[in-house]
Amino acid sequence: MSKVEIYTKFTCGFCFRAKALLEEKKVSFDETDISMDGEKREEMIQRAGGRTTVPQIFIDDRHIGGSDELAALERSGELDALLAS
Repeated sequence: MSKVEIYTKFTCGFCFRAKALLEEKKVSFDETDISMDGEKREEMIQRAGGRTTVPQIFIDDRHIGGSDELAALERSGELDALLAS
C-alpha cells in the first residue's frame, strides 16, 4: 500500500472531502494539521511547489494536489493504481 500524506486545517471543507474519499477507499493516511504550525505550513508550501491552500496531498512523496485533483484521479480510475503501488 502506498504512503499517503495530507496537509489540512481544522475548519477546511475541502480537507474533510479529501479525507472522506480516502477513508471510503479504506486508505490510511498521515494527516498534518497546519492550522497552528507555521513550520509545518512552510514545509507543505515547499513540498507543494509554492501552493498555500489546503489540503495538499502526497502519495509516495508524489504531489497530487488538492481535493479536486484527488477527486479527478478517482473519476478517471487512476487513483486506485496510485494507491496500490
